[in-house]
Amino acid sequence: MFAEMEHHGTRCLHLMHDPESGLKAIIAIHSLARGPAIGGCRFISYPNEQSALEDALRLARGMSYKAALADLPHGGAKAVIIKPSQPFNRQQLMQAFGQMVDSLNGDYITAMDSGTRVADMDIIRSQTPWVSCTRQQGDPSPYTAKGVMEAIRSTVAFHSGRRSLSGLTVAIQGVGHVGSSVAQMLHASGARLIVADIDNSLAQRCAEQCSATIASPDEIYDAKADLFCPCGLGASLNQQTIPRLQVSMVVGSANNQLANDSAANALQQRGILYAPDFLVNAGGLIFVSMQYAGHSEAAIEQKIQQIGTMLQTLYLRSLSSRLSPHLLALEQARALLKHAEQLHTAA
Repeated sequence: MFAEMEHHGTRCLHLMHDPESGLKAIIAIHSLARGPAIGGCRFISYPNEQSALEDALRLARGMSYKAALADLPHGGAKAVIIKPSQPFNRQQLMQAFGQMVDSLNGDYITAMDSGTRVADMDIIRSQTPWVSCTRQQGDPSPYTAKGVMEAIRSTVAFHSGRRSLSGLTVAIQGVGHVGSSVAQMLHASGARLIVADIDNSLAQRCAEQCSATIASPDEIYDAKADLFCPCGLGASLNQQTIPRLQVSMVVGSANNQLANDSAANALQQRGILYAPDFLVNAGGLIFVSMQYAGHSEAAIEQKIQQIGTMLQTLYLRSLSSRLSPHLLALEQARALLKHAEQLHTAA
């Protein structure tokens, strides 16, 4: 366990088992140097506890990178609640998790993520103030989608010199909360869509709403499109799937899209422009952080719009250095975190 924490640069790892509610939860805090760690709470099934641990560690690190690049006063963290295989009381489970969050005394601020919803955050809020995305505050998913759209426009403009998305063909992998919002905005912009989801009912609904073509979860990698938009779970871009892609750009909302850092080089070698996920999907975190701090809607929107500008700068640096945008974004995020750690230590 400690070797894995060292590998991911994780500062703290908190585990809780509450027999009464059935809660088995992990909170991974990657960094506190920039401020309290912030990150969503996942509530999904895992094949085993090791998979849940690895998910928490990887996602926490990504949240630190995301917060640093977006210049937010937070470190990164992630919570994972392993969904019980037996019947459970959701309210009791979320109350127990809220108590776990509260025991950290503000080091971790939780929020929505895959499998959790606004109503869950309300329950958690009954146990701790260190929570965002309550009914009063709102769902971050639309803001994540807005950031993805800024990234798509920026990437298409850089790659093809096109200001309009009309006629662009986009293959969307995953049409849940964020993916469906992205699909609707792309459809409104005149793009043609190919969609896939492991839940076929979600794909069917998106197809009806956005005049999209449906592909199977496996066929989506072979879709002939201009842009691939991964909006499901992580590690979808790997040595098996990258050779199958028939696109020139990849921009999506999923966390940890790359199975490993070498996947970024594989994409670059194929001439596919890849937008780093921890920059593209920062809109949700920007909303959570700024809304929690009491900023206005206008300020949040303005901050999200900067995602496109940051990508343009990153692409230009990649062009001149011949290093992948992913590697450059990693270097920048790590440098910002290192600087914050030095200031934190000195203080």
